[in-house]
Amino acid sequence: MPAELPQPPLGGGAPGEARGITPVRERTHTAPLAAARRRRLRADRARQLADLLRHQVLAGGFPGGALPHEDVIAADHRTSRNTVRQALDLLRAEQLVERCPGVGTVVVAEKYPHGLDRLMGLAETLYEHGRVTNEVRTMGPVPAPPTVADRLGLTAYTDVLYIERLRRLRGVPLSLDLTYIPMDVGVELLGADLENTDVFRLIEKITGQRLGTAEITLEAVNADAHSAAVLQAPRGAAVLMLERLTHLSDGRPVDLEFIRFRGDRITMSGLLRRSL
Repeated sequence: MPAELPQPPLGGGAPGEARGITPVRERTHTAPLAAARRRRLRADRARQLADLLRHQVLAGGFPGGALPHEDVIAADHRTSRNTVRQALDLLRAEQLVERCPGVGTVVVAEKYPHGLDRLMGLAETLYEHGRVTNEVRTMGPVPAPPTVADRLGLTAYTDVLYIERLRRLRGVPLSLDLTYIPMDVGVELLGADLENTDVFRLIEKITGQRLGTAEITLEAVNADAHSAAVLQAPRGAAVLMLERLTHLSDGRPVDLEFIRFRGDRITMSGLLRRSL
């Protein structure tokens, strides 16, 4: 039986557009798209690898703070050295690691864990990592703006105690805290040792009650000029903003805070349980 000749595509077509043969004009457009797709896939793989390496860095997974050689990382993750280099570039951009001549890639910044599943002050949360000190930058009564008064269950423009503190861990700027407290509680804080004591502990002592629950919102915001200067962070750098409204055990709202954490020095974590 004679061999079957190639048939033209259904509906006709230009010469050379037989089935299975890519037209020249299609190949012309397809090649750049394929190259762009490959570049995007490499970027995706680099980002995925950076996430895995970041976790190991933050979990102390590299003894002595030195990362394995690029070849070792590539072999462990079954990827190319180019992908490894791109992933390490991402971590260097975060100022988490740095490349040292003759040594390799090393961890140069430490992030401190801040749990989200327990209601604790910063000193209580980070006690294992060193001493937390507070620089009280501003403290005094102010009329509560309507939004603040509403959150604290007060009449608008009622006086509240406003406190602005720079929190340091082992002398390193970590967070800028803006706090509003009802004046009947806040007046007792005016003579307290806020430089070395968490406000939470002082509130419990003043009220004779334990703290109960807190409503929190966590988001990333760009540091304004004031916050960046105080936190010694680049202007416009991303910071973690934690908004927290804390209640006493009887349900009374007693502490409204807006806390800006340096994103390169803190990591948030928690244990969540699924319920339907």
